[in-house]
Amino acid sequence: MSSGEGAALAGKVVFISGGSRGIGKAIALKAAADGAKVVIAAKTVDPHPKLQGTIHETADEVRAAGGEALPVQMDIRDDDLVDAAVARCVEEFGGIDLLVNNASAINLTPVSATPMKRVDLMFDVNVRGTYTLTRAAVTAMKEGGHIVNLSPPLSMSPVWFARHTAYTISKYGMSMCVLGMAEEFRAAGIAVNALWPRTVIDTEALRMIPGIDRRATRKPQIMADAWHALVQKDSREVTGQFLLDDEILAGVGVTDFDQYASDPQVAPMPDLFVDGPGSLFDQP
Repeated sequence: MSSGEGAALAGKVVFISGGSRGIGKAIALKAAADGAKVVIAAKTVDPHPKLQGTIHETADEVRAAGGEALPVQMDIRDDDLVDAAVARCVEEFGGIDLLVNNASAINLTPVSATPMKRVDLMFDVNVRGTYTLTRAAVTAMKEGGHIVNLSPPLSMSPVWFARHTAYTISKYGMSMCVLGMAEEFRAAGIAVNALWPRTVIDTEALRMIPGIDRRATRKPQIMADAWHALVQKDSREVTGQFLLDDEILAGVGVTDFDQYASDPQVAPMPDLFVDGPGSLFDQP
């Protein structure tokens, strides 16, 4: 959708953590094409030797797509930097309409192979970071605001704990924030929901994991389109929900999911935490 009069997000302020690449970047560009003002908050200012994307590069693409951009260097583990990023957003754009808690750390290893520094990183980024940023951002949000955590449905199947306990706990912590904050912010008319991909998404971070068949993935655009559909729903009616990308899109009439396939000839593999056949990461 092009920006301009009638665009659903025209003039809305979208704050995205980890917005320099991957799903966060896809959401930023989707919002920009709809006329939004986008805050790209992430650590990467200079090009990374292995991971493409900086806040400034993404900001340039946001502007080219039709949106306004504010790149902000932010380490979500640093409370002062989080507060400063939100304050700068408010100073520049006047407030926050939509918050995307996208920043995440991943380490898919069992207890015996996960050093505490990795555990601390996942807990600090995924759980504490989500909590810290939401706590700061919600003060700048008004009725009708929407917070979306990119976190999974809360399945208690042991299979999701057995091979990567620390990562599972950290992502479920993000999802538990949805449960609590949705109720806390309900009276203020601010929605809090979780969005998760049914299938593995082809991102820069995924490409760092050895043995991944990228043909069996979907493009980040499916998550961006699902997010766009979700945040247009009434914030008082849709809150505290755990939603999958293709379910949301099917609900608004999308039937062609091959458009999102990295290779339409290869069936996409289920992502972690999606009950059903084993995921790409949990094959025997």
